[in-house]
Amino acid sequence: MSKITEYELFEVPPRWLFLKLETTDGVVGWGEPVVEGRAHSVRAAVEELMDNYILGTDPAAIEDHWQAMYRGGFYRGGPVLMSAIAGIDQALWDIKGKRFGAPVHELLGGATRDRMRVYQWIGGDRPSEVAEQAELKVEAGLTAVKMNATAELERIDTPASVQAAVNRLEEVREAVGPEIDIGVDFHGRVSKPMAKRLAKALEPYEPMFIEEPVLPEHNDVLPEIAHHTTIPIATGERMYSRWDFKQVFENGAVDLIQPDLSHAGGITEVKKIAAMAEAYDIALAPHCPLGPIALASCLQVDTCSPNALIQEQSLNIHYNQRNDVLDYLEDESAFEYEDGYVAVPDEPGLGIQMDEQYIRKQAERPVNWHNPVWRHEDGSVAEW
Repeated sequence: MSKITEYELFEVPPRWLFLKLETTDGVVGWGEPVVEGRAHSVRAAVEELMDNYILGTDPAAIEDHWQAMYRGGFYRGGPVLMSAIAGIDQALWDIKGKRFGAPVHELLGGATRDRMRVYQWIGGDRPSEVAEQAELKVEAGLTAVKMNATAELERIDTPASVQAAVNRLEEVREAVGPEIDIGVDFHGRVSKPMAKRLAKALEPYEPMFIEEPVLPEHNDVLPEIAHHTTIPIATGERMYSRWDFKQVFENGAVDLIQPDLSHAGGITEVKKIAAMAEAYDIALAPHCPLGPIALASCLQVDTCSPNALIQEQSLNIHYNQRNDVLDYLEDESAFEYEDGYVAVPDEPGLGIQMDEQYIRKQAERPVNWHNPVWRHEDGSVAEW
């Protein structure tokens, strides 16, 4: 019986943490356990889970490993623990696929599609130059883009702030036309009253969805916001398990869920979340502003999930200042985009080959990424 013998963690720029697992029969699996800006916290959680539950065990028992890591500590859930579990889970599935010579989606029931639609970010944290950037993405072949709706907002802000958001969306819509989808991310920056106002004001320009219209702590108000708009509502990047998603499934306000494969318990958990969403007629669009292992994991779940709609990916995203997604791969063609789609991965495991030599070199560089702390004009902390 094969056993897991070793693991290594690599913190690499721009803001990612990679996990390498090795087995007694020489198979290597890769995972991406990280919370953006909290890499050191997740590293400690991964080490604790690996040393207490995973080292010396059979890598094939993925579901049992997941249950032990989640339930064995009594206190459970939250971004740090679930991200640590997610990265380990990804690496275990990578090993299993390689041992069977099959992509992970084949082991999860097989493909439901032969390509996956993707979208790309424009505009940055404080959105600007969105029309020009959208035109460039469309010229490159993409059929969907996403941008932040606003910079920081007061709990009740001015008509001018609402109009500025409307103007940006109008500029993009006029630049790309009605055939291109535009996602608008509220990023949890928006209070309930402002979310209602913005949704109503943006509606004439038909965004594909509004994302995280309120913080996940306030998911109970989503039905009220949904009552004010016909725009599809998306949320889920800061929800970490199927139990976190129960409320939004049951209250009927959400149309699109966005669990993160590096935060929400990995492939094992997100496949279950996707299946639950299907029962409520809710689409899947995994959150992924991260690196190549996270994206590869997303595509494996997308491929075998009939309700998967579109996939976020972080190529050229505004956070990737020192390194980008393709830099860490031996074969960059794993994520070749054509006509706004990426091909279903067909190589064993997660379907990518990591460039370990390059990873080790980059891990020697200092990485200290933290999201900014924004403040309102009165000096109080604003949502980023």
